[in-house]
Amino acid sequence: MPFPLGTRGALGSKTLSAVYNLVFTMDASKSSGQQVVAIMSKPSKAELGRILPDLVKWFRSHNYHIVIDRETSPYITGLEIVTRAEFASRTLDLAVVLGGDGTLLSAARAVAKAGVPVLGVNLGSLGFLTEIPLPELYSALEAVAAGSTTIEPRCMIDCQLIRDGAVAAQHEAINDVVASRSAISRLNNFDLFVDQMFVTSYKADGLIVSTPTGSTAYSLAAGGPILTPSVKAFVVTPVSPHSLTHRPLVVSDSSQIEIEVKTGNEKAFLSVDGQVGMPILDGDRLVCRKSEHTVRLLRIKKTFYEVLRTKLKWGER
Repeated sequence: MPFPLGTRGALGSKTLSAVYNLVFTMDASKSSGQQVVAIMSKPSKAELGRILPDLVKWFRSHNYHIVIDRETSPYITGLEIVTRAEFASRTLDLAVVLGGDGTLLSAARAVAKAGVPVLGVNLGSLGFLTEIPLPELYSALEAVAAGSTTIEPRCMIDCQLIRDGAVAAQHEAINDVVASRSAISRLNNFDLFVDQMFVTSYKADGLIVSTPTGSTAYSLAAGGPILTPSVKAFVVTPVSPHSLTHRPLVVSDSSQIEIEVKTGNEKAFLSVDGQVGMPILDGDRLVCRKSEHTVRLLRIKKTFYEVLRTKLKWGER
């Protein structure tokens, strides 16, 4: 790295030496091919104290720099701690999520903008998203190291809450966006528009807009269809509609879905992936479209249909 004439005199020999050492260290780290992995965990899982030391040892032996979120930090020391909000601005090669589907949803939203591959490790029962059971963790990591995994992109929903003609909030969802009544309020009214064309008015407990990934979540419980992850569509599913003729609607993921919420004197609530939420006021509009970001899930061996059979207890042949 060349320095302009007069640098030595301006900085002094000791300072210049430190600069050269810093540049050398940065170049050496870059040339070493060291990768960076983020480890994110479900809070208050006591088994993390047993899992993490061996996991950190494996990553260090494979020349990874390790960063962890604050939820993981109580169970391991000596590692760089980063908030989940900061992960998208970091250069990451891999994210490992220890927990269940809820933990993965939160973690995946944090790294989606950076396009980081996510490996979900389930610490409980089999999830739809967290494919890897704990006993198979290291065989899965060896598969990642050998490049024998596949990356399954999952689309996301970009949702804007429009209030008084301005964007009051904006969120991205992996599973779904839900407009619903509060616990004790009466039914709300929802006017649905697709690509600015009026579709219908719902009188219901709520209205769900889900991705194919989210079709196996709240939408499924409300009577919606199961979509395979590769289907380029969204599902609009009413929750306990007042009219029996109202049924789930599948629309192209290139469409813009708009919901005008009419609460009157009642209360309504916006929920994103069942984790992020805020009140909805009378006359607010939700504008949902396909996000420019995708979640990149690492898959080892189980197909979507194998997960369905196991999770939904479908019979074998």
